[in-house]
Amino acid sequence: MGGASVSEDQIRFEDGAAYERMMGVWSRLVGEEFIAWLAPAAGQRWIDVGCGNGAFTELLVERCAPREILGVDPSESQLAFARHRHQAGVAAFRSGDATALPSVDQSFDAAVMALVLFFVPDPAMGVAEMKRVVRRGGSVSAYVWDLLEPGGFPMAPLQEEMSALGFTRILPPSPDVSRMDALRALWKDAGLADVGTREITVARTFADFDDFWASAEIAIRMTHAGAPLPADILMPVKERLRARLTAERSGQVTYTSRANAVTGRVPS
Repeated sequence: MGGASVSEDQIRFEDGAAYERMMGVWSRLVGEEFIAWLAPAAGQRWIDVGCGNGAFTELLVERCAPREILGVDPSESQLAFARHRHQAGVAAFRSGDATALPSVDQSFDAAVMALVLFFVPDPAMGVAEMKRVVRRGGSVSAYVWDLLEPGGFPMAPLQEEMSALGFTRILPPSPDVSRMDALRALWKDAGLADVGTREITVARTFADFDDFWASAEIAIRMTHAGAPLPADILMPVKERLRARLTAERSGQVTYTSRANAVTGRVPS
C-alpha cells in the first residue's frame, strides 16, 4: 500500500520490509475497514495500482476471494518484496506507472489505489487510467490519509514536532487530493457513477515508545534520504515526542489516524 516513488528527490519507498514496519501496519488497519465498506463480490479480477510491497494485495487475497490480481508499482525492490510475501498464487506483479497502466482496456472488474493517489503528479490521469482498465459496471476505488487535517496522518505527531524545531514539512506531489471533497470531485469529473465516500479512523498500538520511535526513524530516513539527519539533531525530536505520546500503564503507546475513501462505478 502506498508503494509510490514519484517524488524522486523527496520521498522514497524502496525498502519493502522497512515500509511494512513504518506504514504497512497502519495501512492494513485502514484496508480492512475499506474492504468491508466496499463489500466486493468474490471471484473478481483486480488491479492494485501502486501496490508497493503487496500489503493491500494480500488483504484482497485474504478477504475477497479474487480470481486474479495484478499489482503495479514503479519500485522494483518493493515488487520483489511483494512477490516474496505472496504465497497464494493469485497475484502477479508488474513494473508500471499509475498514469500509464500496463493493461488493455476493460481488463478488470475492480481497480484500487491504496494510499497512493496523492503521490501521483496528475491524480485525474491516474483515475482515468483506472477507469480505462475496468469493465463497464466495474468499480474504481481508493483511500488516502487525510493528510492536511489534524490527526489525519500516522506520522503527524512526528511532523508536528519536527516543524516546531524548524524542519520543513515534506509533502507528496498532490496533497490536496487527500481532502474528501477533492476525491469526490475527481471521481465525478472522471465520469464515474454512484460515487460514494467514507471517513475511516483506525488506532494503532505500539509496544512502547521505543517501538514507536523505530517506526518514526524509518519515516525520517524515507523523507530525508538525500541528507540524513545526525543523531544530535534527532534527539530533541525524540524527546519532544516522548513527552507528547503518553504511554499507558503497560507502557504501550496508542493513537489514531484517519483516511478518506472513495468509490465509484464505470457506467454501463
